[in-house]
Amino acid sequence: MIALIQRVTRASVVVEDKIIGEIKNGLLVFLGIAATDTPKTIEWLSKKIVGLRIFSDQDDKMNFSVKDLDADILLVSQFTLYANVKKGNRPSFTDSAPPSLAIPLYEQMIKALEDKLEKTIQTGEFGADMKIDLLNDGPVTICIDTQKYNV
Repeated sequence: MIALIQRVTRASVVVEDKIIGEIKNGLLVFLGIAATDTPKTIEWLSKKIVGLRIFSDQDDKMNFSVKDLDADILLVSQFTLYANVKKGNRPSFTDSAPPSLAIPLYEQMIKALEDKLEKTIQTGEFGADMKIDLLNDGPVTICIDTQKYNV
């Protein structure tokens, strides 16, 4: 999995001119799912996302996590994170999981994040044409590729 995590002061997802997910202070997480991902990957990555200390304390040091601050998460599926641009100019997405595998894993990630955060998270709509509006705070953007950590 690849998680592109952005610390935001606000973020929302619009599908067909309707807001389907919206948060104030928290994390916007774009999630790419590979064909090799498993529930073990979800467990490791969800724990990492919820525990990631990227919110500032009173001394402006990154010491707080989304859980510490009771902030929110907006999770958006994004298969294009697995774009391969090695050959030519048109990206290939062959490393992305097919929907039959990706949808159940995406739903498991939602549940894992909610369990660890101990509250409901906001989401996009898998496979939909989504419009994302966000205000990146910092900016703080972190990319976690679980394959680099042999998860």
